[in-house]
Amino acid sequence: MRQTELPRRALIILAEADAFRSFGMDRREALWAVRRLPDDTALPLFAARAVEELPRENAAPLPVMPLSEQVLADYQVLRLSLKGHLMQFLREPFRAEGIMSCRDVAEARDGMAARCAGIVLTRQMPGDAGVVFITLSDETGVANVVVWPRIFETFRRAVMGGRLLLIEGKVQRSPEKVVHLVAERILDRTHELDRLSEDEAPSAPPQEQMHRHPRNVRAVPKSRDFH
Repeated sequence: MRQTELPRRALIILAEADAFRSFGMDRREALWAVRRLPDDTALPLFAARAVEELPRENAAPLPVMPLSEQVLADYQVLRLSLKGHLMQFLREPFRAEGIMSCRDVAEARDGMAARCAGIVLTRQMPGDAGVVFITLSDETGVANVVVWPRIFETFRRAVMGGRLLLIEGKVQRSPEKVVHLVAERILDRTHELDRLSEDEAPSAPPQEQMHRHPRNVRAVPKSRDFH
């Protein structure tokens, strides 16, 4: 803080963004340390000396933030995460429903019935044909969804407002190996993101259990919609 002369608020933002990991400090540890720094305007007693206003403490080690919490915090601050994808924490319950990943859809045969769920990255409705193209994302990649006008009118609310969609339809694979999932039924499963704030998910591997976190669905970035 003394070397950079950054305001305390800037250091808090950097800590929230996990910028101090290069110093060997976990996000939670860095936030704890930064919040104990003196205010930007030092108290008169300490103004003439570069000393800490709060003495060092022999505090107990802070619990390590689980991966799900780290990813949620990344989305909250940076709008993205390089540590993981939100969908990976929902993979086991979705797999139990027979829901495929984006990679599974990309590798499926032409005409195969498929059910795929993912975070909505983009929604596009080019021209006046009324066809909507949706790009879903999960921890394995992306899936391109085609929604014909009749299906769009039937499931308009889910198509336009869902942040996490479940698409049921058929795989369409062109001779050029371009793969689309042609939607027949669309369900808004955005409420599944609330599971990320539960204390735990027994079906998930221990290292990927979902922990309670104040930053839940609001952390998911909005899709990029073009018309």
